[in-house]
Amino acid sequence: MACWAAASGGGEKQRAPRPRKLSSLVTRHSSLHEVLIAFNKPFNVLCQFTDSAGRRTLADYVTAKDVYPAGRLDYDSEGLLLLTDDGKLQKRIADPQQRTKKTYLAQVEGFPGDKALAALCRGVKLKDGMTAPADARVVEEPDWIWPREAPIRYRRNIPTTWLQLTITEGRNRQVRRMTAAVGHPTLRLVRVSIGEWSLDGLAPGKWRNVPAGQRSTRRS
Repeated sequence: MACWAAASGGGEKQRAPRPRKLSSLVTRHSSLHEVLIAFNKPFNVLCQFTDSAGRRTLADYVTAKDVYPAGRLDYDSEGLLLLTDDGKLQKRIADPQQRTKKTYLAQVEGFPGDKALAALCRGVKLKDGMTAPADARVVEEPDWIWPREAPIRYRRNIPTTWLQLTITEGRNRQVRRMTAAVGHPTLRLVRVSIGEWSLDGLAPGKWRNVPAGQRSTRRS
């Protein structure tokens, strides 16, 4: 993956791209009757349909029947979660061996310089081993992103920066651990795309049937 280093001396930040539109693709594979749903998971919602502790779950938002998450998204993270009623499709999306690209916007403490960005791009040593190379770049604060339900903790003397990171693994809390390892803890994390699927303006807490086209690339 490419690595976009921060410009020395305070160069311009890149603009975080809006999640691309997917209207050119189909929403259901008619012969297989596969259903694929995109959900914009809000902050502090469990990535499951039940919880004995009474926390918010997918059942508070998703009314579609017999669909299950394809992959996970942490309780305190936001953004795109895919759900499907097809077990094979679910496995293809979530299987680490498929190396599906997942793109996140992370608001981190401080301003990551060239050294920190280069480390993210090369791979970071975590307790469970080295991460695979990532794409990491500094971007402007997205003008389309929604306010979080619970505002992040701001500290007067510590600025924050937005990063766009694309990874191909799915380790537990991986992006948060990666940014912390290079000295810039993540304060807010939003997943904006998984493979060819994107939020595309989907509001927090909302879901819709989304394109399931180009699945042939996932069947090999």
